[in-house]
Amino acid sequence: MAIIDKYFKLLVESGGSDLHLSEGQPPKLRVHGGVRPIEGEPILEGESFKQMLAEICNPNSFENYLKEGDLDFAYEMDEQSRFRCNYLKQRQGLGAVFRLIPTKIATLEQLGIPEVVKRFADIRSGLILVTGPTGSGKSTTLAALLDFINTNHRKHIITVEEPIEFVHANKQCIITQREVPHQCPTFADGLRASLREDAEIVLVGEMRDLETISLALTAAETGMLVFGTLHTNNARKTVDRIIDVFPADQQSQVRTMLAASLRGVLAQLLMKRCDNGGRVAVNEIMFTTPAVASIIREGKTQKLYDVITQGKAEGMQFMDEAIWDKLREGIVTPEEAYMKAIDKTRFKNFLPPESQGLAEASGESPMEH
Repeated sequence: MAIIDKYFKLLVESGGSDLHLSEGQPPKLRVHGGVRPIEGEPILEGESFKQMLAEICNPNSFENYLKEGDLDFAYEMDEQSRFRCNYLKQRQGLGAVFRLIPTKIATLEQLGIPEVVKRFADIRSGLILVTGPTGSGKSTTLAALLDFINTNHRKHIITVEEPIEFVHANKQCIITQREVPHQCPTFADGLRASLREDAEIVLVGEMRDLETISLALTAAETGMLVFGTLHTNNARKTVDRIIDVFPADQQSQVRTMLAASLRGVLAQLLMKRCDNGGRVAVNEIMFTTPAVASIIREGKTQKLYDVITQGKAEGMQFMDEAIWDKLREGIVTPEEAYMKAIDKTRFKNFLPPESQGLAEASGESPMEH
């Protein structure tokens, strides 16, 4: 048993999501969104901390980390506990953040994702983007969606991830999982290769640069179904981010390509529950209709808000509507709803008098549409 496993066991027992280790600090856990130190544990320092990190890591990769200052990999403590590991250097020395990855893939129903999202599984080609800030459960939702496809369709799915998080067993589908940089050098390389590997579906762990985004659009145009992730909060920002990655002289052409290939955006946030602890996912859902495609082509993304709010019959949902539903059901507090909302004015009146200062402190802004 590795020395670090005692901290991983505490993380699992506490129902937490992340373990934070930094030289010069005591170990800390993130539980239900809040970070707290592990009681009674000493400050991490020196050679003993270095050895703790080295013990679960490939020796060559660890040497490279000591030179470069960053490293991503996955570690399996036992059959029930797998972790995404990020090693870093910080002001006081070495540091690491570990995210607990459930080994059993939850269903879309268990995650509380709207039923309409299953429609993405039936799409034959194009680009589907799952978006949200870091730690909003994008990987978990994507894993559930892939598992639904794996259970109900017969296809070849390729995933390109850094690192591989959820491990998929073949059910009805063949699933080929590739890890950057071990099985392929970059996301772009993995995506480029997938075009020659008889795949119907490819999942790109992160669309973070022009080359990867450009290849994803090309793959979507040539008949593959491409799932990608971005760190954006809603459909409008997602479309703008894709376009803005490209040089100004290419943006008109990219708008046309995106309008033709985008099939939908699923944006996700996690909110703290006030009814029984834990967190709950809220989603913005946009399917590409002729109206959406026209808006993207014309570069008038501010109009997407109207299309989404008017598209309820087609299964679309605006993020603030999802937040509103959770507030009305008593699942989240008015303060939590206010902080996560895009149009804060709608939620301001529900804040109790002692929280009205929250509105001024957050620099309340008009609605982004």
